Amino acid sequence: MTRAQADALSVLTSAMLFTERKRLVDMAAKNRLPAVYPWKEGADVGGLMAYGPNVADLYRRAATYVDKILRGAKPADLPVEQPTKFELIINLKTTKTLGLTIPPSALGRADRVIE
Repeated sequence: MTRAQADALSVLTSAMLFTERKRLVDMAAKNRLPAVYPWKEGADVGGLMAYGPNVADLYRRAATYVDKILRGAKPADLPVEQPTKFELIINLKTTKTLGLTIPPSALGRADRVIE
């Protein structure tokens, strides 16, 4: 990150990166890089912000598929769906640490603000 002189970090969805989220947050903080994570847990452990699908909603929607299959539907006949409910979480503690200002319009749109 520092060799590339990055101004910010956008973490991609990955099981490995999810597992190492605290380490990623710590490295970004050490290098004073604002970072956005695809899961709320990134912001929960100190990341600047998180924006991604609401996992609980994905599980509820998956349950409807299981129900349809158990009632006899063929999995191949079921449509592939995209997530429809997304969450924006902003960590104001990290904002202050990095010396950043989040516009009030963004704070107003956030689903959760960590203070």
